Amino acid sequence: MDFLMGKGKTMMQSLKWRVSTPVVVGMVLLGCGGAGQTQPTVIGPAVQTWVTLTDQSKLLSLEAGKNFTNKQSTLPLNIAVDPLQRYQEIVGFGANISDASAWLIQNRMNAQQRSALMADLFGKAPGIGLSFTRLTIGASDFSLRHYSLDDVAPGQTDYLLANFSIDPMRADVLPVLKSALAVNPQLRVMASPWSAPAWMKSTNSLIQGTLLPQAYGAFAAYLGKFADAMEAEGVPLFALTLQNEPHFEPPDYPGMRLDPAMRARLIAQNLGPLLAARKTPVRILDWDHNWDEPQAPLQVLADPTANPYVAGVAWHCYAGDVAAQTQVHNAYPDKETYFTECSGGDWKPYWAETLPWYMRNLIIGTTRGWAKGVLLWNIALDENHGPHTGGCTDCRGVVTINSATGTVTRNFDYYALAHVSRFVRPGARRIDSTSGLDGIESVAFQNSDDHSMALVVVNSATAERRFTVTSAGQSFEHSMPAASVATFVWAGAP
Repeated sequence: MDFLMGKGKTMMQSLKWRVSTPVVVGMVLLGCGGAGQTQPTVIGPAVQTWVTLTDQSKLLSLEAGKNFTNKQSTLPLNIAVDPLQRYQEIVGFGANISDASAWLIQNRMNAQQRSALMADLFGKAPGIGLSFTRLTIGASDFSLRHYSLDDVAPGQTDYLLANFSIDPMRADVLPVLKSALAVNPQLRVMASPWSAPAWMKSTNSLIQGTLLPQAYGAFAAYLGKFADAMEAEGVPLFALTLQNEPHFEPPDYPGMRLDPAMRARLIAQNLGPLLAARKTPVRILDWDHNWDEPQAPLQVLADPTANPYVAGVAWHCYAGDVAAQTQVHNAYPDKETYFTECSGGDWKPYWAETLPWYMRNLIIGTTRGWAKGVLLWNIALDENHGPHTGGCTDCRGVVTINSATGTVTRNFDYYALAHVSRFVRPGARRIDSTSGLDGIESVAFQNSDDHSMALVVVNSATAERRFTVTSAGQSFEHSMPAASVATFVWAGAP
């Protein structure tokens, strides 16, 4: 297929697509060939191929170079990449800087180890260029203790928020976050509360319960003060969600139920107007929960007063199907989509099973499902799946930090992110690519700065697949072993 030029263009006209493209002439000179003579081969852009195999023999390894050419392929599987069909702009890829992650980085690594890890996670190549992260507003299960940012003695209240403070973040979270920003100033930061302060809730506890009707204004002000405090620290927030997993009340760590009607009221009457009045805008994202309840964010977006204040919808992976993102996008195409949490763990420890699932669902599925940003859960945990206080006992971080030595193990979560984050920069656009070919899934992007293309492909089949990649009237062939991942990068036209 010829995406950039009509079929009637001559070979010489096609060479104008990229002036610097080298040409190899066959047995005859270009333009002098007659019937029966060998056709010249036009050599197009060079292709870098980065490969990860689930036997771990190759981990984001650069393969021998290849080029696009005008040779006709006879392979039945073809991934057609069309940069003229453009979709959402990319904010970034990354993981959550939880209390546990920050504590490990600050307290179980020496200065040299910390610096190397920050450069690896957030820096340009050879780093993997993470550019999006999420914070907890108060404690989650991955904290060393349960707390909010406005705790008072039992039986007391603080509707004026006189006791509000981000001091619990100063020892670990803020230093790690500022280190990440020093490496990557483009890093976008969002945040989510796991619970309102206990005195605002029906249980008078961080555990379970819902927000008291009289506390709506105070809770909105609490989130607004958090945004102000972070900005004062040099960390402006990109987005906020009202509540992490608002339809789940965990029994042993902070949580709070907020049904769609409550969230719509809170946004429409309290948080929306409050954040809209700020000089520095902060997006409100609804839901921040699983794919299995698309009707929940749809109810909030259907509220005519809340809707204008909602920038988009955030999703988690733990139930349902990634197709829910497209369902909600199609109903409200003006709203943004973000994927904000998924954790791997010992329940799925095998590379050959889990890495392809990650790529199909969390990288390719989420971005083909309109996600502008993609986040995994803890960016780092220790060898004992912690530290944590309640909640998940066998979760895995993007990296594992040995609590005794500070050494780092890069898990397949790391490589799943790296296959896209290193090559797709903030401001890139998702572009069209063929997917769903006999176990082959793909997603493609074009960067806005240098116009380079990045095509991410996973072979989820149990056998090798050979296919053609076609773009701008040229193509190359590639073979992928079973359960493997590849990212192809090449120069694109402005």
